[in-house]
Amino acid sequence: MADFIALLIRWTFRAVLLLLGTVVFLVVLALGLVLAVVWALRALWARLTGRPVTPWVMPLDPRASWRMVYQRGQTRRASASAATGADVTDVTEMRETPGEWPESQFGRILPGEADMDITDVQPREPQRPL
Repeated sequence: MADFIALLIRWTFRAVLLLLGTVVFLVVLALGLVLAVVWALRALWARLTGRPVTPWVMPLDPRASWRMVYQRGQTRRASASAATGADVTDVTEMRETPGEWPESQFGRILPGEADMDITDVQPREPQRPL
């Protein structure tokens, strides 16, 4: 009897899942058909009125989000300096020669250290991977 009930529950569960899948499929199919009908009516109306059939597009400009972030930073910076009532005046200008990394990237190299010979390195055999 327990086997029969387990079999009945399994088949009921499968039937419910099949029914839910069918409903989702039909809903997506219906939405696609409605969209196709709306597009066809729009194209027909454009042809009847003599206008060109323009596609539906979603304007996506990747620069727009960066521009928005940049403008927010500018307004925050302007409001912060206006809130303090004074502009920053103690900044010194640093210029780097083109093609060189800033010293802060790799630590400080003292003058003359770059030209020194390295003599304390001992050659070794390469290790095998484990």
